[in-house]
Amino acid sequence: MTETHIQLWEQCLKVFQDILPAEQFAAWFRPITSVSFVDNKLTLLVPSPFFYEQLEERYFNLLGHTLHKVYGPSVKLYYHFNQVGNEPTTGVTIASSKPSTAVAPKPGASSNPFQRVELQEINAQLNPNYTFENYCNSISNRVARSIGEAVANDPRNKTFNPLFIFGAPGVGKTHLIQAIGIRIKEVTPQSRVLYITARLFESQFTTAVRNGKINDFINFYQSIDALIIDDIQDLIGKQSTQGTFFHIFNHLTLNQKQLILASDCPPAKMEGMEKRLISRFNMGVVVELERPDYELRKFVLHQKAEQDGVALPGEVLDYIAANVTDSIRELEGMVVSLLAHASALSQDITLDLARKVLSNAVKINRKQINFEIIAQEVASYYKIEPDQIFTKSRRREISDARQMVMYMAKKHTKMSSTAIGTRLARTHATVLYACNNIEERLSLEKQLQADVSKIENSLLN
Repeated sequence: MTETHIQLWEQCLKVFQDILPAEQFAAWFRPITSVSFVDNKLTLLVPSPFFYEQLEERYFNLLGHTLHKVYGPSVKLYYHFNQVGNEPTTGVTIASSKPSTAVAPKPGASSNPFQRVELQEINAQLNPNYTFENYCNSISNRVARSIGEAVANDPRNKTFNPLFIFGAPGVGKTHLIQAIGIRIKEVTPQSRVLYITARLFESQFTTAVRNGKINDFINFYQSIDALIIDDIQDLIGKQSTQGTFFHIFNHLTLNQKQLILASDCPPAKMEGMEKRLISRFNMGVVVELERPDYELRKFVLHQKAEQDGVALPGEVLDYIAANVTDSIRELEGMVVSLLAHASALSQDITLDLARKVLSNAVKINRKQINFEIIAQEVASYYKIEPDQIFTKSRRREISDARQMVMYMAKKHTKMSSTAIGTRLARTHATVLYACNNIEERLSLEKQLQADVSKIENSLLN
């Protein structure tokens, strides 16, 4: 069934209503009615010649893009109005003064529907250190990073629009979304990219309302090619700001512009956010940035230490990675705090110093570790039966596992060398030799360092 010209115009009105603030829609589009649509000639009834002139001056791009989408690329626009009040006999029909009304905007053209002006360069507000190259990769963030890179490497592909990234505070959301913005600028330098926090967006909106500059505020944000908003959950409860953001959001997506949003929680848990906004957040892809896993925590610590010129002993790195588990931000803060304490005390960074610093900052992992647990974990790592550790076998893999049990028991329990030796039917001198042997080898053998690290990770987590 072919739609009537009235039904087609109603489609347009729905688009305008979604995009524009209520007062603007009521003033400039609600009074318009469709007269006819014949042979690709669309005639609209408007209140006056002044009205149609203002309509084309203010809403040129929005009107043209919507007509092109609803009526097709060949549509020609005409306005009909009465020269004298309600006297139809004085009616006049004239063609749109904008010959390109029905042509979709060219790439790089202004996306501002209110006025056709040359857009000035803007400061993208991106931290140059937050690049993909500096972003640590692991299983816990692999999905989010992959999607982020797909968005950044091909800004024209809007498969993931909007991109909504959520995760606990400190897991790297800000770094990731800014890395996307930086890469977009590298791929398409002419793009207008902007990173902003929701709190600053709210502040700007409040100021614009107070100063009567709300149209300028909307115009600016509708000109952005890739809008990146951090902590979007801060708009919860801000009904007026949400309403305006809804219109900006619709305009940008309608014009194939990218939105990238970050939040501490998924859209489904945003109580106090308008349902229509939540619906739009779910239009693209929602992806979680998980808490950093052990390997990522170690990598972050190593990278931060290198950046700050700090030498972190392996046992210190392992201890921090095992106990600071929630946040990348906390991990980086621990390195800074360790450096500050070491400098103030004029001493090297040691495990004892790390324990002291961490005890004041985070809840230390207090998992009970005993001899039996150590023997089980070591046997599991070396893929032997636990009972074999207690035999007199001198096979290399069993001998190595036995020495590792001695070392771990000495390091992680309060057992004396004699007590450890008794459990293994060895002398305390044998235990001391094993511990010293491993200590000396640790500084030389990377494989042994990896073995100790993985076994301790199993013990502590």
